[in-house]
Amino acid sequence: MLNAPEAPHRATARTTAGTTDPTTPLTTDPLTTDPTAADRPQDGRNTAGPQEALNLLAKLARHDAHTAEEQRRLTPQVADALVDAGFPRHFVPARWGGAAGSFAGLLADASAAAEACAATGWCAALFAAHGRLAAYLPEQGQRDLWADGPDVRIAASIIPPQGRATEVADGWRLDGEWRTASGVDHAEWVLLASWTLGPDGIREHRIFAVPRTELTVRDTWDPVGLRGTGSNSVVGDGVVVPARRSFTLSALLSPLPDAARCHRVPYPMVAGLIFAAPVLGAARAALQAWTDECGPTAPGKPGRSLLLARTSARIHAAGLLLEHAADRADRGTVTPLSVAENRRDAATAAAMCREAVDELFHASGMRGQSSDSRVQRAWRDVTTAAGHGALDLETAAGAYADAAPANRGAR
Repeated sequence: MLNAPEAPHRATARTTAGTTDPTTPLTTDPLTTDPTAADRPQDGRNTAGPQEALNLLAKLARHDAHTAEEQRRLTPQVADALVDAGFPRHFVPARWGGAAGSFAGLLADASAAAEACAATGWCAALFAAHGRLAAYLPEQGQRDLWADGPDVRIAASIIPPQGRATEVADGWRLDGEWRTASGVDHAEWVLLASWTLGPDGIREHRIFAVPRTELTVRDTWDPVGLRGTGSNSVVGDGVVVPARRSFTLSALLSPLPDAARCHRVPYPMVAGLIFAAPVLGAARAALQAWTDECGPTAPGKPGRSLLLARTSARIHAAGLLLEHAADRADRGTVTPLSVAENRRDAATAAAMCREAVDELFHASGMRGQSSDSRVQRAWRDVTTAAGHGALDLETAAGAYADAAPANRGAR
């Protein structure tokens, strides 16, 4: 995960390494039974169309949300449903069988998943985003990931650089620990980053693709919100990564030549948009939960109708900002100003969602203090997600201020 929001961590004795199955739940819980089993073909194959698969994911994610919260990772059923719904392949190049999809499509689908479960929407967005990052690997490195198909779940911990990378013959050796890799328990590959020395002696922020089986997962994720994302730490001990499975972060600032549109926009133009998508979905869920739990017309609470109108309009406006940003990324001209506008709009939309949900939570009274309150869970999830570094409004405002003076037509 890129620059994950800070949250309290605890390390436990639970680790997974080598061929140990990382998707085994910590406990057996009847809630992990797949409620969509009756909707699936008996041979287990995914024959659903895109919308049907997304609907099945939402149904299952909603059913397993409490279990994901308790176990601090998605259930295996939800992780598999994310694959069926096409998230890992969303930005994979078409040459490997991927969708090379649109940012508007990811915004719509990831926010829909987050309405059912914020952690599911978060992992959905990141599995898609990490497939896009891996497209910057050299061709042979891409072949390592996708030779058997595009439905590969990729976790990541690339900002800030962590661990140690030591140059060896035709590659690097990785040692140390990398924190907050969302969905790593269900990943087949992990993108990690460390500092290395470039040819000119200047250090480079370098990214490495590592098979999940060559790493150990440490159960360190115990945050306030987004608990179900399983954003645990990974440890490498003498992991050798060949040069074909590495690239520098600076490559993300340049478009890939002769590539699909989704790979011809610089990463800063779309990073905030990707992380804001689950924030939007979780905010919509908070609005519905507040309406269900508290009601806008409760006796003696005349201000609740105004609160409902104000917060719903703010969340709706946030959605419009993100839709415009997605359209700009999919079809607009890429300029320093358009990149800055997207950063501005994504960070502003996330802030609007956070402010609206915060208001809803504080208006929920004692009901919101209950451990089973959906408003409270949405408030924790949105507050945590909106704190991600890619959604920092001050940083985005500075970038916009730098770009806008040279462009009098700024919007």
